[in-house]
Amino acid sequence: MNNNTDWKIRTSLLLGEEKLKKLNDVNVLIVGLGGVGAYTAEYLCRAGIGNLTIIDGDKVNPSNRNRQLPALVSTTGKRKTEIVAARLYDINPCANITTIDEFINDERISEILKSQPFDYVVDAIDTLSPKLHLILNCLELNLNLISSMGAGGKLDPAQTKVADISKSFNCGLARALRKRLHRKGIYKGVKVVFSPEERKAPTIQHKYADVAYTVIGTVSYMPSVFGCYCAAEVINHFYRL
Repeated sequence: MNNNTDWKIRTSLLLGEEKLKKLNDVNVLIVGLGGVGAYTAEYLCRAGIGNLTIIDGDKVNPSNRNRQLPALVSTTGKRKTEIVAARLYDINPCANITTIDEFINDERISEILKSQPFDYVVDAIDTLSPKLHLILNCLELNLNLISSMGAGGKLDPAQTKVADISKSFNCGLARALRKRLHRKGIYKGVKVVFSPEERKAPTIQHKYADVAYTVIGTVSYMPSVFGCYCAAEVINHFYRL
């Protein structure tokens, strides 16, 4: 058997050769390569998605190691896009991987979304403003989108759900996002991964450097579970077509 294709044999057995060929032609944009996004990228690559654009402007730091796929002692200080791209090529050398090593602003989001014919967008951003603008631009362009809400402060993977954002609850990030979407007249139509589990306390620490920020406690497996749900939504979307 050809070494370029035999690694897909078990996926082919499950999905069928025709669907596997369809996945190879799919073009997915993943914004954010932290706890959720990097796992999403890997799951999609291993499933045979042939075209991936990955975006993140960050480097690996030691605090990432409890939950992020690219984070190792040996990768500390290295660019996340570089690490993840190398890993994806090591899974599928025939993949078409585009890397964008930057924190994207509002104007750049629109430019990127129009740069390629993306079949699906995965929002794994953990900062509210760019997350909102990514979602708004995807809605305007009628792009398929799955958006990850907050995995922090959660412990029970069985409570993870996919629903319209209007049906989300017990998630601080989703609540803040809903409020901002409502100001734009948007009340539904955004598919999200979230957990309604009550946040375990204490999980938030306030720290101060130049500005104040919050740190929400996370456990190793929850972000990857959210990444798994994001990838499953993408794969099953094209499997059902």
